[in-house]
Amino acid sequence: MKSIMLIIKLVVLLLLPAVVFAAEGEVRDVRLWTAPDHSRVVFDLNQKVEYKVFRLHNPERIVIDIEHAKITSDLKNLNLPDPVVQSMRHGKPTPATLRIVMDVKEKVQPRSFLLKPMQGKPYRLVVDLTRPDQAKKEAVTAGESKSKKGLVVAIDAGHGGEDPGAVGPRKLYEKEVTLAVAKELAKIIDATPGMKAVLIRKGDYFVPLKKRVILARRSKADLMISIHADAVRQRNVEGASVYTLSERGATQDKAARALAAKENAADEIGGVEIDEVDDPMVNMILGDMFRRDSLNSSQILAESIIGKLKDAGPIKYSTPKRARFVVLGAMEIPSVLVELDYISNPAREKKLKSRDHQRRLASALFGASMSFFEKMGRIKQSSSQARSESVADQKQFAANSPTL
Repeated sequence: MKSIMLIIKLVVLLLLPAVVFAAEGEVRDVRLWTAPDHSRVVFDLNQKVEYKVFRLHNPERIVIDIEHAKITSDLKNLNLPDPVVQSMRHGKPTPATLRIVMDVKEKVQPRSFLLKPMQGKPYRLVVDLTRPDQAKKEAVTAGESKSKKGLVVAIDAGHGGEDPGAVGPRKLYEKEVTLAVAKELAKIIDATPGMKAVLIRKGDYFVPLKKRVILARRSKADLMISIHADAVRQRNVEGASVYTLSERGATQDKAARALAAKENAADEIGGVEIDEVDDPMVNMILGDMFRRDSLNSSQILAESIIGKLKDAGPIKYSTPKRARFVVLGAMEIPSVLVELDYISNPAREKKLKSRDHQRRLASALFGASMSFFEKMGRIKQSSSQARSESVADQKQFAANSPTL
């Protein structure tokens, strides 16, 4: 019996180091994303960890204590200083605690949460450092957009920050293409008298889907274009497609339903805690007539975009499709989601990376916006153009109007 107990003890002692090692957390990478009203720090982890975040003052610091963990990432690789984060360092206040200290330039409100592994991403600890004063300033600026100029176009560059979107064969990120085209479109709009562009995302950072809707509403936008690039396994698929909101019931089209599910998963990839964004207008019940007018307007906008994009490249679907996209949730604003092309196609990926092609796409989107405003009577249209388009528009509108 003694010999058996001895053997058991030896086995336990031999296994103990492996068990302890397996239980140790590890910070394998650190990334910093800068948004207008906050900075986001993301820590890649090998497993779920216990942690706490707190503030220290005089000077201002944000402290993150992670239990039973070590860091293998080099903090020197971070692009510092940032508008919020001045510097970052780490140490071991106790043998069992990894402490990461961020020196910040102003008083910020830290918010943190853990994300589970998904779509190739590991466990992630997300720490948002919100700048309250800057957030208020952004809200005021957005609200003043329409008072300064007439027609406001909200331009939503899809994905961003932690969420790269689709990735091409040559590693071109969708988030880079969408932002580049969005900025080109904004330049054209801002150079047009009586028009104002509002970029929902101005840089490489993530904006939650419902917050994108909120920002479009705050800007009092007259229309909203959400810009994306699609991807599938078959590398020869090409062409642009345009989507509007399917407000009632399930989406019948399988391809549209799958695309909506993929785009709506952006919050999980980009990093949003449950119930992080609460917009009381999202669940607003609209009258049937108002809902019908809104969806019909989006349909007209979508048709105009398809017509103009034909001059910039191939078209995947010649008529708009409908699906339940979260980002199109501002029912009172004519809104569309545009897939510029398939970034999974090597030839089209090369095109999407081209500055000249990005400008052609932006020009097409601008032309479609102008055509939409003309059709809706928001800006003047030449009489000859009005007569030539009137009959065709009525026929197309009757054929494609949503059934409610």
